[in-house]
Amino acid sequence: MSGRRHVLVCYDICDPKRLRRVHKTVKDFGQSVQYSVFACRLTRLARAELEARLLEEIDAGVDQVMLVDLGPADHDDAYVPGSRVLGHVGRRRWASVVVV
Repeated sequence: MSGRRHVLVCYDICDPKRLRRVHKTVKDFGQSVQYSVFACRLTRLARAELEARLLEEIDAGVDQVMLVDLGPADHDDAYVPGSRVLGHVGRRRWASVVVV
């Protein structure tokens, strides 16, 4: 097992300059699904690095980046049931949510 997780990264950035920098940062970690949505396969270390880099780029008072853990990435095309955890970087619109 690789220890990698499928993580969906979605963002809403208020400033065009920061938006471009965030897009470039997330692009280093995953594949674009839509302009502000990326599918990533991340280890814990890579996720921590991504979050740290995003915190350097965003204005945490107005920008939002949502990281949705979709489960283990050990089998690329297999759905692995389990809990889903939503994490945030920047302004939160709601409390942390766990969906089972």
